[in-house]
Amino acid sequence: MRMTNGQVAVITGGASGIGYGLAETLADRGVRLVLSEIREEGLDKATASLAAAGAEVTAVVADVSDEASVRALADRTIAAYGRVDLVCNNAGVVSPPAPLWEQQARIWELMIGVKVLGVVHGVKAFAPLLIEQGTGHFLNTASSGGLAPLPDLTPYTTTMHAVVGLTETLDQELKRVAPGLGATVLCPGLVDTPLGQNSVALGAIDLQAGAPAALRNAAMRDAAAHFGAKLTPRAVAESAITAIEAGRVHVAPGSDVAERARARVTSLLADIAAG
Repeated sequence: MRMTNGQVAVITGGASGIGYGLAETLADRGVRLVLSEIREEGLDKATASLAAAGAEVTAVVADVSDEASVRALADRTIAAYGRVDLVCNNAGVVSPPAPLWEQQARIWELMIGVKVLGVVHGVKAFAPLLIEQGTGHFLNTASSGGLAPLPDLTPYTTTMHAVVGLTETLDQELKRVAPGLGATVLCPGLVDTPLGQNSVALGAIDLQAGAPAALRNAAMRDAAAHFGAKLTPRAVAESAITAIEAGRVHVAPGSDVAERARARVTSLLADIAAG
C-alpha cells in the first residue's frame, strides 16, 4: 500500500522514539496524523513540533491498555478525518533486567497490557473501519527480541514474540477479507529512543528495586550486545514504511538482527528434525 498525500495514519506512542520518527516520515509524504500518547505533556510538545514543521496533526491522549480508550481514539480519528489508512500500534514499555524467576507479577501485567492487549485493542477498534474501506494496513511495533531470545528481559521478549505471531496471523486474516488489507510487524534492533526513561516514568522499571545497580547495568550492557549498534528512529521509520509499501509482513532493521533470527530458526529446525 502506497503512503501518499491526504491519507490518514494513527500512531500510538507517538510522542517520542519510533512513534515520532514514523510521524515525521509520514508527514513528509503529506499523510495526515492522529498522534496518541498516554503522557499529555509529551504529546503536546510532539504535536507542536510536528505542526510547526507543516504537518496536519490531531492529538489524542489514550491508554492503549484500556479498550474503551482505544475505541475513543478510533472515534476521534473518524470525527477528525473521516477515514484511516494506517494504524501504527507502537506504544511500548520495557521490563527491568532480571531473570524470569525474579520478575514481578505487576511487570508481566503491565507488559501484556501495553504490548499485547494494546495491539489487540488497536486492531479491534480500527479493523472494522479498514474492512469497510477495503484498504488499509496495520504496523505493529515489536522488537528483534521477538525474533530471538533476549535473556534477562523475559517479559519484554515474551510480549514481542506474541506481537510477531499476532501480526503474521492478522495479515492472513485481513487478506482473506480483501487484498488491499494487510499487516506488518516491525522488529528493529537497538534504537536510540527514551524507551527506558519512559518505562521508568510509567512504573515498568523501578530504579530503587530489584537487582543491585552493578548487576542491572551489566544486564543492560548484555542486552545492548544482543541488539547491536543503535539505529535512529527516523531510519527505523523509513524501513517500516518501505516494507508496508512493498507488502512485506516483516521488517527488521539492524546490523545483526537477521543473524540472530537465522540462528534461532536453525536451532528450532534442528530440534524438530531430531524428533
